[in-house]
Amino acid sequence: MELTGNPRPARRLSVTLASLFAALGIALSCAVSSPARADGARVVPEGNRNAEQPAIPFASARRTAALKSSYDAKFERVLTVLRRDRSLIADIKRVSARYGIDPLHMIGAIVGEHTYNFDSLDSAQSYYVKALAYAGVSLRFQYDGEDVADFVLRPQFAECNTAARQEDSNALWTCYEGVWESTFRGRTVDGKRFPRTNLNETFFQPLFAGQSFGLGQLNPLTVLKMTDRVARESRFARLTARDANEIYQATMDPNISLHYMAAIIQDAIEAYRTVAGVDISGNPGLTATLYNLGNPWGRAAQFRRSGSTWPQENYYGWLVNDRIEDLRSLL
Repeated sequence: MELTGNPRPARRLSVTLASLFAALGIALSCAVSSPARADGARVVPEGNRNAEQPAIPFASARRTAALKSSYDAKFERVLTVLRRDRSLIADIKRVSARYGIDPLHMIGAIVGEHTYNFDSLDSAQSYYVKALAYAGVSLRFQYDGEDVADFVLRPQFAECNTAARQEDSNALWTCYEGVWESTFRGRTVDGKRFPRTNLNETFFQPLFAGQSFGLGQLNPLTVLKMTDRVARESRFARLTARDANEIYQATMDPNISLHYMAAIIQDAIEAYRTVAGVDISGNPGLTATLYNLGNPWGRAAQFRRSGSTWPQENYYGWLVNDRIEDLRSLL
């Protein structure tokens, strides 16, 4: 059965109850107890807030149709690869423990990426081999001959290049990204016309091989954002935009990329606890949603302003929560 909207038969009763609550104007989440953490954050209930899967983007459906495949087939293929690769599962558990997160969050991110946003999942060993191949290529992050490391020294980025932001790679590159969007994207600046693409697409694709890579489907800009967090939690060195080969290795080599995946999830949990006062650490569907969408600090602020009871999963996170027992069986 396709994972495109209708719940599985085993869940028919819960969907009927959800519809009944909705008809009565009662939020289903209110029927679930929500204890508060010691720091006052409200704990988000397990499972999905949506009875049916939110709409899947057309681009994902088109990729899947082009492969003459289905979401079910891709989901089962990913689970098969993970079941066979016990050393990878052991590494996921080890890295998750280091970052203080449930390994289900990392499993969910991998399954979501390779079910909806990528064509297949290779074994961990194949990603090691690809990482070695990238190591032998000289890479630069540049646009029209200008390195991104030099580009962000332009005066338009003065608000970003403060001492405080230089000590926080996530804040620094998020600021650079914001200035790019507001000042450069699709505009002519200092006599030079810049493309209508985002910062990652413009500067961080020297191989023209796609926007994201490896087991966790990371892109170079995300690696730069998370490099300080990874350096704090692990033995890996802090990276800069001039370290193009090392950044590609971080996206491809599971020994490193698992740490960046864990850092992304840890950051999302921290964002919602700090900004929105909710604890999403027990809901892998929400962390998968944020892994898919990015910008957890901005989204946490948006959720807080919305007045909604709970954050909601998207199509990608919905799958993770709906099939959580299948994912749990991998551990």
